[in-house]
Amino acid sequence: MYRQDQQKKPRLADARKRHFGGAAAFKPIEYPFRLNFYTTPPTAEVTLEEFEQWAIDRLRVLAEIESCLYRNKTPDELKATLNPLLKKYLHIESNSAHSTQLFEQRQKDHYSHFILRLAFARSEELRKRFSKAETILFKHRFDSDDGLERSEFITSLGLDWELVSPDERNQLAKPLLAAAGGKKLDEAYFKVDWERVTDLVQSRQVLLKGGKAYVPSSQYSSLVVAEFTSRLDKALELTARALPRLDEDDRLIPILNHLSHGFAAPEYNPSSDTTILSGAPITAGAIDGLSQHFPACMLHLHRTLRSTKHLKHFGRLQYTLFLKGVGLSVEEALNFWRGAFSNMPADKFNKEYAYNVRHAYGMEGGRKNYRAKSCQQILLEHPPGTGEAHGCPYRHFSIDNLTVLLQKQMGVTDQAVLRGVKQDTEATKYHMACNRVFEYAHAAELKREKEKGQTFTTLTHPNEYMVRSWELKNPEAVGVAAVGGGAGTRRAGDKPVEVDMMGGGEMM
Repeated sequence: MYRQDQQKKPRLADARKRHFGGAAAFKPIEYPFRLNFYTTPPTAEVTLEEFEQWAIDRLRVLAEIESCLYRNKTPDELKATLNPLLKKYLHIESNSAHSTQLFEQRQKDHYSHFILRLAFARSEELRKRFSKAETILFKHRFDSDDGLERSEFITSLGLDWELVSPDERNQLAKPLLAAAGGKKLDEAYFKVDWERVTDLVQSRQVLLKGGKAYVPSSQYSSLVVAEFTSRLDKALELTARALPRLDEDDRLIPILNHLSHGFAAPEYNPSSDTTILSGAPITAGAIDGLSQHFPACMLHLHRTLRSTKHLKHFGRLQYTLFLKGVGLSVEEALNFWRGAFSNMPADKFNKEYAYNVRHAYGMEGGRKNYRAKSCQQILLEHPPGTGEAHGCPYRHFSIDNLTVLLQKQMGVTDQAVLRGVKQDTEATKYHMACNRVFEYAHAAELKREKEKGQTFTTLTHPNEYMVRSWELKNPEAVGVAAVGGGAGTRRAGDKPVEVDMMGGGEMM
């Protein structure tokens, strides 16, 4: 499925012959339609970089779909959220667009689906979540597809729908009209097992008789979507059984494992020539003012540091990397920590702690450019012990302690929001609890953006939380001020991201 830039391993080709039946299976795949039931596995070669990046881009879309469902967004809100996301990460044009990129767009869509199918076939829960998100993605594309191309796609499927004869339709005219709530019958009706259109049955839009559902032609999209789900569920079961026999390059296994564990989390790569959101160089003295924009995890670290004048190792590391991502230079970081540890003699700080700060900035030891920790890393790595303040409050705090933190430090007084956070944490939807608090704290600003046609996407990184909060509170500066200067400079409002595949966490 992929190629290596270095010398190929002979066993890879042999494995392909065993799995796909030899050279005959390597015929070029054509993509005549924008829609795809993903019945044919890909066999052409792609690079490891493409393999990983295509999967990550699709995962971003599926993650946002699941987030919208969990937040009970309306179909119109879901559509408004998906349109810009698909255009950015998984854009596919119709044939009528006559684009020169049609093959590349559809190949990426094809491959990314199968890569994630491998990643999420590993447990029943992941299979259900993947199937649900993929079904919604397919329905979104189906509803927005070119009419003629959509009809040709349906014809190509060869679905075994039983067409209701005109005589039977006339005999059932009254109950058919009652079920549809219309004044006239559709031109055609299809008769299928009711389990195939449970959404129409649930909303009472079809007539049920003898275990069959009579589906009007105006509702045939539900049939197509139900067929897509049915085939995908069966394919996922087959994939799950085949996984133990997966015979691919060993480097694929870690990628698949991490795809199934983590939702795509953005990273920031500031240089030493960093600037804060206002455009002025960030200083140690600016951190207290900026802390009003911090997520719960970083605000708790900041307040703990200020009250105790100390943080243990993992707390210092988590907070140092966050501040690095915000734009604090190494010189100012040293000033910040030296001032924060005010009870400590300067020589002791320089001897025991300054090295760790410089190390986090890649200036000591192996000189690795450490990045700010993503949500899934904070959720899974090094759970806090006694006297430690790092980690994620939504996961690692008791509900009583979390409630006190939200009320006293983040100003959350709405009981409905607090109940929602409790429900989120009990369901292990920690990122949703964090987003719920963000939406509460920025309700007025988000309403203003919504009126302008802008949509809110789920936040999945502490630094993204902070930047988004600042932008909402300072809209006049968005697009003017720089964040993370030098080669890594971006303008406020842009969202360049890199994904940490080595983190853990939830799928979406």
